[in-house]
Amino acid sequence: MLDNQGFNLWAQEYDNSVRRSDENSRYPFAGYQDIMDEIFRRVLSAPGRDILDIGFGTGVLTARLYEQGCRIFGQDFSSKMIELAQQKMPEAILVQGDFSKGLAAPLRQNRYDAILATYSLHHLTDAQKVSFLGELLSCLREGGSLYIGDVAFATRRELEACRAEAGDSWDEDEIYFVFDELKSSFPTMQFEPFSYCSGLLSLRK
Repeated sequence: MLDNQGFNLWAQEYDNSVRRSDENSRYPFAGYQDIMDEIFRRVLSAPGRDILDIGFGTGVLTARLYEQGCRIFGQDFSSKMIELAQQKMPEAILVQGDFSKGLAAPLRQNRYDAILATYSLHHLTDAQKVSFLGELLSCLREGGSLYIGDVAFATRRELEACRAEAGDSWDEDEIYFVFDELKSSFPTMQFEPFSYCSGLLSLRK
């Protein structure tokens, strides 16, 4: 897994790398833009404009929401990613912090209409995911929604098929979402596939 320094070094090239993978329908970012567009649409179609983004990177999604008048809060552990995102969203509240240790204290004080996590939570173990999602849900306002766009699969069998197809490009350090293993902890969670290796998981409070 890339550490803070690794993401700082990758920051300038990150968007281009993601776009190439998505355009060529390659693991891990096949379906990326479609997921981003769908989350964007759902956030703007709901009432409320206080948005928290976990692992926002360079602000690809949140900058679009910011331009639509949303109040953006976010947490990322890369100082360089934060610098690039802050240039796009000068009034956003962006906090540096390792979300494997939970939500940063300044962000826990607020309540949000939507919480987003796109291609970030695969750095958590399955147990950490369950704990952190529970923490995020407690920060939602009633009627708010949590959206997770990531490398995700309906079943373990689908994950293993993707691993076999990806071969040497498979990232063994990342822990991807398997919906039918996660839904026991979150029975109301919904899953929608967007490609053979990506999907949108959502929870409503």
